[in-house]
Amino acid sequence: MYLPFEQMPEYSRVWVYQADRKFSDSEAQLVRERLSRFCEGWNTHGNHMPTSFDLVENQILLLAVDESNLGASGCSIDSSVRTLRELESLLETNLTDQGKISLKQPSGELKVVPALGVKARVTAGEINLDTAVINPLIRTKADLKNMWQPVRNSWLNRYFPN
Repeated sequence: MYLPFEQMPEYSRVWVYQADRKFSDSEAQLVRERLSRFCEGWNTHGNHMPTSFDLVENQILLLAVDESNLGASGCSIDSSVRTLRELESLLETNLTDQGKISLKQPSGELKVVPALGVKARVTAGEINLDTAVINPLIRTKADLKNMWQPVRNSWLNRYFPN
């Protein structure tokens, strides 16, 4: 059962997916339509779960489920991934590959880049200590309050001299 994202409880389980490019307005509308339909029918063993999604800056997708009454089963999680893979195919983008990091420069520019090669980006000055990165430890909606953290406070800090 779909609920607006704002109505999801703070303890809702959240998955963060990063598109490798920003969606156009029409693509973002398609994503919203498909995910609204998916969330409306998302269930575990035939029981509907309160679910939602949010599309941040037309590039970062948040999928949420309230597991307080019934946890998301492996099959229900697989169905969400199938839906995301369908979107990947339609939009010719990558959502489900976890080998990416999202960076936000102080200017507000958002980039999703392969995690491989981060050290070279640091050396080239593309990533600095003030660059914001998505916190990979997000597990609940409450964690989203700290979704962006400066590189200096993240795992990327190890690529900078002390």
